[in-house]
Amino acid sequence: MKQLCIYPKEVATITGKSQTTAQTLVRTIKDALEKEKHQVLTIREFCDYMGIPFEDVFNMINNIKTQEDRQASLLSSNDFRQESA
Repeated sequence: MKQLCIYPKEVATITGKSQTTAQTLVRTIKDALEKEKHQVLTIREFCDYMGIPFEDVFNMINNIKTQEDRQASLLSSNDFRQESA
C-alpha cells in the first residue's frame, strides 16, 4: 500500500530543514488549508503549497524507482566499473 500522507520527518528530508522547522512548516500549511489538528497533510497538499512536483515527492516517500532513477543508477555503476578497471 502506498503512503498518501506526509509527516514532518519527511518534510525535513525533502526541504533540508531541521525537524523543528519542518514541524512548523507542516503546521503552517495545515493552518493555510484550514485543517483541524487531527487531520493529516497529504503529499499532494504539501506539493501544491510548496510548488514541488507531486510525482517526485510521492515516488521518493514510497521508494518508487523511476526510469530516470534507474538510468542514473546504471550510469553511476558503469562509471564506477570504468574507474576500477
